[in-house]
Amino acid sequence: MAAIKRISSRDNPFFKSLHRISSSARERREAGNTLLDGAHLLRAYLDAGNKPLHLLISEQALQDAEIIALLETCAAVPQTQLDDALFAQLSELKTPNGLLTLIEIPSAQVAVSHSQFALLLEDIQDPGNLGSILRSAAAAGCDAVYLSQGCADAWSPKVLRAGMGGHFALSLLESADLLQVAAEFTGKILCASLQADKSLYDSNLRGKLAFAIGNEGAGLSPALLNAAQQHFIIPMSGKVESLNAAAATAVCLFEAVRQRL
Repeated sequence: MAAIKRISSRDNPFFKSLHRISSSARERREAGNTLLDGAHLLRAYLDAGNKPLHLLISEQALQDAEIIALLETCAAVPQTQLDDALFAQLSELKTPNGLLTLIEIPSAQVAVSHSQFALLLEDIQDPGNLGSILRSAAAAGCDAVYLSQGCADAWSPKVLRAGMGGHFALSLLESADLLQVAAEFTGKILCASLQADKSLYDSNLRGKLAFAIGNEGAGLSPALLNAAQQHFIIPMSGKVESLNAAAATAVCLFEAVRQRL
């Protein structure tokens, strides 16, 4: 195992930079870095062929066999042990699991014109919803997700936890001009609308396509609704008007997967 440095003071410059990254979307954007909380996210990151910048552990982590194994796997990566009180300041978990990973935020890898199966997300503001959507997109085989400026920070700790590693299977472009994305996308763009007559299940979801998903309360903007070539409704036999954004997205994505099998 690589030599592990130790930090016990909150005045340490490296700790201060980590604290800023952990707590501020602006700091994450400016630094180009974020923190992964826990062993699962690190494994997903490694499995995607990526190399961390730094591993951070708590005092108790050295008693955890899974974390020790990961430290050995990443022996070439700098490793630092933080006093438990300092570590807790970097983790949003009530009971920190003892491992944080500093990574470089990946840049978008898929050009809009080359995307085969994508999502256009407009103002998805709840971190749990956004993470769940990204997890479903990765599971369904999407290659790209385009997020408007009004979306939650995709690389925040809450979104990363809800995404469960899905981030690393996708090309993510934040602060995207979705109307420009819609203009450049060479497949068809579809969206759910309560005013539509056609069912999702009667729609042709084969080939190159993207789903446009709107804000949890307001839905899609009129401009993006107009940019979609096809509108559909998700049939519901219950007494609610609409689905949660993450649930609706999952329904759409996996109907497309079913049709493509």
